[in-house]
Amino acid sequence: MEPFAVRARPTWRAAAQAVSCLILLLASAGFITGGVLRGFGLGGAVFAVLGALGIVLFGAGLAVALGRMLSRRPVLVVDDAGVRRPARWPLPAARGATLEWSRVQAVGALRRGVDGTRKGRQDFLVFLPTEAMVDMVRTAERNRLVVLTLPDVPADRLPDGAAEALRWCVPVGPRWDATLPDVVKEIRRRHAVPVVDRRTK
Repeated sequence: MEPFAVRARPTWRAAAQAVSCLILLLASAGFITGGVLRGFGLGGAVFAVLGALGIVLFGAGLAVALGRMLSRRPVLVVDDAGVRRPARWPLPAARGATLEWSRVQAVGALRRGVDGTRKGRQDFLVFLPTEAMVDMVRTAERNRLVVLTLPDVPADRLPDGAAEALRWCVPVGPRWDATLPDVVKEIRRRHAVPVVDRRTK
């Protein structure tokens, strides 16, 4: 079966980052030009060095910003072997994490409030590695499940088995080219796994 890849559409924010880096890159070139025109004194040398540093830094920033916009690398890939989260550009995609189906007992759909989103909330897809985690997601109060969506919670504060689930808690982006139900449908086509939907109850 053909792998199912979920990609994020480019955002205005990414375009603004690229434009900002381009402006700063041009300003750095202006620094170098100013340093050369001032001659070989201390002031000219300082301007030239600052301009060269700016070209290196902002040139790299522009390359990364454009690469992420244009590479269209998937954020999530579902195939017959399992689930993959390819590494972000410019790292090689193979550096990303892989989760085999044999390590997935169920899939959970969670929701929590998030500032800065259109509706003030965000959905999460959680791949649950143990039956204990499946029972927790199925029966726990919704406010207790928020811990599975927070990447900075210390490991000693997590329930048993939650560290692995936390690693495989995928925020469903508003710019994804597939909806959460579409992703769940593709997962179930490849692996008969239970789905626990706790977004609203």
